[in-house]
Formats: sequence, structure tokens, C-alpha cells
Amino acid sequence: MTRFSCYTVFVSPTRRLRNVTVTLEEDVAQWARIEAARRDTSVSRLLGALLRERMSGQDAYEQAMRRALGRQPFLRSDGRYLTREEAHDRARTR
Repeated sequence: MTRFSCYTVFVSPTRRLRNVTVTLEEDVAQWARIEAARRDTSVSRLLGALLRERMSGQDAYEQAMRRALGRQPFLRSDGRYLTREEAHDRARTR
């Protein structure tokens, strides 16, 4: 296994970055180095961007789930689930 540190780079006074040590398998570390070079960035910034992207994707999913679960049903219901037959009864939906 390879061990390397992500070093703090202060981008602005309002946004503080933290040092984090990451332990990676050799093949993962090699991929990270190559990918960072391909993107003309450091491994630290690459990992930060990947984590930020994952975090925002997770946040977006959770927000969408909360919105969906918070919506009122658009059909009138007596509170029970439909049976399979009721759900597939096309004559009933006309």
C-alpha cells in the first residue's frame, strides 16, 4: 500500500482547507497520479474534486427524495394500497 498526504492550499481567507492523509492501494495511487497529470492538477485537488462531486450528488439525491416524499398523493385514496387487480383494472381508470 502507498501512503501520501493531501496538503493544505489556502485559496481564499474564507475557505479553509484541511490536511488529510489518505492510504491507497498502489494501483489506485498510480491511477490518481496519472489522472491528476492528465487534468493538469495535483492529486490533492483531484481527490477533493471527486469527493465534492460525490457529496453534491448525494445531497441532490436526498433533496429530491425529500421533495418526492413530501408531495401529496395526486389520486384520491382511502389510505389503503390497491390490490394488483385494482391497479391493473383499465376499465376503472376510464
